[in-house]
Amino acid sequence: MRARALLCALCCGLLASGRAGYSEDRCSWRGSGLTQEPGSVGQLTLGCVEGEMEWLYPAGALRLTLGTPGAPRITCLQPVRPFTGAQVFAERAGGALELLLAEGPGPAGSLCVHWGPNEQGALFLQAIPHRDISRRVASFRFELHDAGRPELPPQAPGLLEDGACRPCSDAELLLAACTGDFVIRGAISGVSHHAELQESLITVAAARVLRLTPRLFPAGPPGGVLQAPIHTPLRCSVRPGPGTFLFMGWSRFGEAWLGCAPRLQEFTRVYRAARAARQLPCEVGLD
Repeated sequence: MRARALLCALCCGLLASGRAGYSEDRCSWRGSGLTQEPGSVGQLTLGCVEGEMEWLYPAGALRLTLGTPGAPRITCLQPVRPFTGAQVFAERAGGALELLLAEGPGPAGSLCVHWGPNEQGALFLQAIPHRDISRRVASFRFELHDAGRPELPPQAPGLLEDGACRPCSDAELLLAACTGDFVIRGAISGVSHHAELQESLITVAAARVLRLTPRLFPAGPPGGVLQAPIHTPLRCSVRPGPGTFLFMGWSRFGEAWLGCAPRLQEFTRVYRAARAARQLPCEVGLD
C-alpha cells in the first residue's frame, strides 16, 4: 500500500510539473526528465488533433494519451531527428507494447498507427539509460486522423506505413475525390527520389484544381501553372510518365501525400458508373 501511494505521488508530481509545459490550447507538452524519479511513470493527456511532444533529458517513463473518447482512430508521428534518449511504443489491447520509434538518426518522414475499437490510443515513452543524459531529446509532432482513408488501408498489425503503393479500388477512388485535401487534374512534370528520407517527390503541373486545402502548396506565378509537390514513399518506385491523371490525397504535417492517382479516363469510367447506379458519394466537376 505504501509503495502504491509513493508511486501515485511521483506520478501526480510529474503531472503537475507537466501541466506547466502545456500550451494554452493543451496541444503540446515540453518537460524534463530531471524532475522525475527513476522508475516512475508519468500520466499525460493531450486533447488536440495535432501538436508536439518534447521530452528533455528523458528518465523513467511517460504514458501519453492523445485525443478524446470517440476521436479519430489513426495517430501519425513525425520524429525530430536525431531522436535520442527514449523509445516510443503503441499500447495495445491487453497491455502489449508495439515499438514505433527507436533511438537513433533513422529516416525522416512520418509513420502512422491504427487503433482498434478496444484501444485507448495511448503511447508509452520509455527512457533509455545513459551515463550522460546531456543533449538527449526525444521529440515528435503528432496528428490524429479519421480511419478508413485510401492512403491508410487497414493492415495487421496496426502499424501503417506512409502512403499506399497498391492501386485504389473504385470505392476508394470516389472517397478520395470527395474527402481529399487536394484533388488535382494534371500531368507529371518531374519525379525526384530521396533515399535518406525514404520518399519520392512528384511534381505535378496542374491543369485544373478541383479541391485544395489553403496553403498546402506554394503559390505559383500570377497566371502561371501551379506546380504541386506531392510526396509518396520511395518503396512505391514512382516513375514519370505521359498522360493526364487525377491526383488525390491528404495533408500530413503540412505536406501533400498521395492517396490515389488514377488516369483521368479511368476515374471518369468509375465516376460515370457510380452516377448511373445512383451511388455517387458527391459530385465532382470533371468538365
